[in-house]
Parts: sequence; structure tokens; C-alpha cells
Amino acid sequence: MLSPAPQAIESVAVIGAGLMGRRLAGLVARSGVAVTLVEVIPEVLDSGLADARAMAPEGTITGAGSVRDGVAAADLVIEAIVEDLAVKQELFAAVAEANPRAIICSNSSVLPITAIAERVADGTRCVGTHFWNPPDLIPIVEVVRGERTSDETMERTYDFMAAIGKLPVRVEKDVPGFVGNRLQHALWREAIDLVASGVCGPETVDLVVRNTIGLRLGEMGPIENADYVGLDLTLAIHEAVLPSICREPHASPYLRELVANGQLGAKTGGGFLAWPDGAREAAAARLSAHVQEQLAPQNS
Repeated sequence: MLSPAPQAIESVAVIGAGLMGRRLAGLVARSGVAVTLVEVIPEVLDSGLADARAMAPEGTITGAGSVRDGVAAADLVIEAIVEDLAVKQELFAAVAEANPRAIICSNSSVLPITAIAERVADGTRCVGTHFWNPPDLIPIVEVVRGERTSDETMERTYDFMAAIGKLPVRVEKDVPGFVGNRLQHALWREAIDLVASGVCGPETVDLVVRNTIGLRLGEMGPIENADYVGLDLTLAIHEAVLPSICREPHASPYLRELVANGQLGAKTGGGFLAWPDGAREAAAARLSAHVQEQLAPQNS
């Protein structure tokens, strides 16, 4: 006897109306799927709904002030809340209790999906969906299999992400940071170490990256690039360079010192670099324009 076809995903709940959650709600609604934006702080919910509806003026977006009310009728739930394991575990348990059938997704960027879903009895329906910020612009969504995630959940989630216009990728092993953030922070670890070791200044690190590997990474990823230049050359360079590259298993002491001193970067006016008034907004606008320019040929 054939198994019944999986139910179509026709309604989505997004939990958390912060900068990520509200844009996720607008993104999903823009594709014609009904969305409920869940947020317990009324003023945040109001502003989140306004922003999401501005993104999807023809879409259906409603608000809910409680998790139970917001997720009860959803076919798929995406959490976009604080990156705190205990808080996410509590939320997943509440969602599972309120809705016994929905796929439950976490937008965590680093936390293991298996751990987030630890308190959910039916872990087969829990999965990672790591969107990159801003989620309506960055194409990739990492669809992450937890230890209990079923094949059906992986496939339905992957297909849904493709249906709303994203570029989903399957991450088949639940490792902290998944794929993108492991690559990104490996680069950041070495960048910070170069500065902390006095090899060069922070401006030089960024200048070199933007004008060398940054120019080609948009077209040729590291694996293709290794093949392209030749694996014999790649091996020779690894033999010469890797022994001197930072291999610390913990965060840089220099980074810890900056944070301890309240030098948090753009949000406090200074970190590795100086961030005068208006610089963060200018950087955000510059980044958004750059991403849209890079994606324009793909969307034309």
C-alpha cells in the first residue's frame, strides 16, 4: 500500500519579529504562502508586521502574541530568536506541544540542531534552516539534518525553500556552524591572528581579502579553485603554509580583550576599526547594494 503524499506547506509561522524574523516573514509571504509572525513584545510585533507587509504588500501576514496561538495551524514553523541553546530548546518543546504535526525549523547559525530538538519527543520533524542575513537577498539556505531528522522532513523542507525562491543546500551532518560559518570563521580566526601577531593592520587584512580571494570567490569556490590551480600546487602550498597558520581551539585573546573593554565594533563606535556616527548605516547600504549588484545577472 502506498504511503499518503505529504501535506503541502500552505501556512508558515515565523517566531521572532527581530530584523531576521520580520524579513523571513516578508520573504515567505511574497511567495504566496500565508504567514503568522509570532512575537511576545507588542511594539516589536507591530513594527515587524509593518516591515514584513511592506516587503509583501500582496501577501497574507498576520500577527500573534503567543507561541501557542501562532503555531497551532502552521504546516511549518521557523524560529528566529536569540542564539541561546536553552531558550531554543524551551521554544521547540512549546512548539511541538502546540502543534503535533508541523515541521519545526531552527534558523540557528551555529548551534547543533540535534541539541536544539533535544526536548521534542518526535525529533524526526525537526530540522535546521540557516538563512543568511539579509534572508531576502542572500540566496543560500542551509538545510541541516539533525540526528533524528527524517528523510521526509529533509526533502519537504528542501523543496519548500526552493519553492520560495531560495537556493537550498543539504548539510547531512550536524556540526556546529554547519558549512558557511565554519568556512567564514576559519578565515576570521586567521585574519584576527594576523592583526594580533603584528603581521599587518586590520585595514590591510580587509584590503587584501577584498582585492584577491574576494574578487574570485563569487565565481569560483575554494574546492573548484584548488582543482583549477592544480592539486599538486595546492598540496605544496599547504605543506609550506599550514604549519604556521593559527590552530588555536579557542577564541583569540585579542578578541576577548576587545570585548571585555566594551569595544564591540560598529555598535559601540570602535572595535578593530573606528566606526564614527553613520558608518554602520553606510556599510549596511554598501553591502546591500553590492549583493544586489552581484545577484542581478542571475535574476535577469
